[in-house]
Amino acid sequence: MSALLAIRNLTARYGEITALQEISLEVHAGEAVALLGANGAGKSTLLKSIMGFVTPAAGAIEFDGRPFANVATANRCRRGLGYSPEGRRVFPGMTVRENLEVASREARAQTEASVEEVFGLFPALKEKQRALGWQLSGGQQQMLAIGRALMTRPRLFLLDEPSLGLSPILTIEVLEQVRAIAARGTAVLLAEQNVAKALAVTSRAYVLQVGRMIEAGASAALRDNPRIREAFLGGS
Repeated sequence: MSALLAIRNLTARYGEITALQEISLEVHAGEAVALLGANGAGKSTLLKSIMGFVTPAAGAIEFDGRPFANVATANRCRRGLGYSPEGRRVFPGMTVRENLEVASREARAQTEASVEEVFGLFPALKEKQRALGWQLSGGQQQMLAIGRALMTRPRLFLLDEPSLGLSPILTIEVLEQVRAIAARGTAVLLAEQNVAKALAVTSRAYVLQVGRMIEAGASAALRDNPRIREAFLGGS
C-alpha cells in the first residue's frame, strides 16, 4: 500500500545550521505515528517543512503520491493537511464555538456536525462552548487548538507537542484522543517529547536526535529498545 505521506532524504537548514539531515519517513492512511526526540531534535522543523513554512534544502515530500514542491501552504491544507502548532494558538477573543466554526470550509449543517464531533472527542469543550478562548485552562486551550485543526476534516493531522506545559493527567487526556482521531480515519503524525505516552497511543514511531533519524519501528518494539529506554525512558 502506498503511503499517504512520504518523505525522502529531506534536509533543512536555518542559514548555516543544518536542522534536518536526510530524513525519510512514511505515514499511511488512518495510522497514528509518533515523531520523537528531545527539544531541538528537529521535530517542529520537520512538521513545518511538511506544511510549507520551511523550504527544504534537499529531498522530497509527497502527499497522496503527489509532490509538494512549490505547493503553497494554503493549497496543502486544501489537499488534506491539518496542523496544530506548538503553543495552543487559539483566538482569545472568540468563544470556543466560534474558534471551531471559523476553521470550517463547509456548509452550515456540516459545520455543526463537525463541531459536535469535536465535542464528542473533548466533552469539556462542549461545557465551555460559550467561554472565550482566554478564559480556558491550558489543557482546554490545547483541546480547542486540536479541535479547530480537525474542523477542516484533514486526511493527515500534524500535531506538534500537545503535552507541552500540561499536567500529567491532562497530558493523558489529550494524547488519548490521538487514537480516537486515527480510528475515525484521520492519519496522525504526533511530534512529542513525552516519549512513553506518545509510544502508548501510536502504532509506529520515528526517533530524531540532533536532526538525524536514529531509530524507527513499531511503538511496542521501541518501548523495549535498550537505546530508547536509556535515552528517553529512564533506563530499566
